[in-house]
Amino acid sequence: MATKKSLGREFSKGILKDNPLLVLLLGLCPSLAVTTSAINGLGMGLAATFVLVMSNLIISLLRKVIPDQVRIPAYITIIASLVTMVQFVLQGYVPALNQALGIFIPLITVNCIILGRAEAFANRNTVGASVMDGLGMGVGFTTALFLIGATREILGNGSIFGYALPFVGEGHMLKPIMIFAMPPGGFAVFGLLIAIAQKLNNRYYATQPLGTMDRAHFPGSISARTDTAMHGTEKRFPEGASGGQVDGAVPETIKDAAALEEKK
Repeated sequence: MATKKSLGREFSKGILKDNPLLVLLLGLCPSLAVTTSAINGLGMGLAATFVLVMSNLIISLLRKVIPDQVRIPAYITIIASLVTMVQFVLQGYVPALNQALGIFIPLITVNCIILGRAEAFANRNTVGASVMDGLGMGVGFTTALFLIGATREILGNGSIFGYALPFVGEGHMLKPIMIFAMPPGGFAVFGLLIAIAQKLNNRYYATQPLGTMDRAHFPGSISARTDTAMHGTEKRFPEGASGGQVDGAVPETIKDAAALEEKK
């Protein structure tokens, strides 16, 4: 059960808490360049997810074999081989998407998300944990790319996945906002999604100190709850005190400065 919880935690952290694009702000160049449409964002995300999962798997399997002195070149060689496979598949089965993504498919080789997870996680953890880490980071990256691309396509072109929306365009009240199809619109949508991600992180993952600290384990913490919990502790604050230096709160030997000087 503990193992399942641990694997689930490795997967879920990449979706929101440590989202590589919206929280860690990694891989920004291809993310803003290719997300002019939903299909481009989804295709780029799926390609990066495949490379991320497979590179984590292979590097974790070989982590005790690859010498430390050449681990970075080894990682790049593994990642480049996987990227070549992805590019061949795109060229053979979805040439239009391959042409739309262009140079950014080969550049997955040096994507800091993939190389960073290889060095920071896969090189130090088991195969199962590394696969779940790569999958979670990939899903978070793909989700962010899809949201940016879909938002820009809807607002900038009045379509989604290439299909025109019936309530946007000529003869309708809503008109496409061309700036969202341009680079400034990409930055605007990206900034909005970062703000939303931060808000959700603060709501679901922020630590509440007064709810987690108690004087037994953290002697410096002071609150009404901890005072109540530590009611029987010696040298506690008197009942009704909310903080500050009051009688009984400081041992007698350190309240008398003159006595300390005499002892010295």
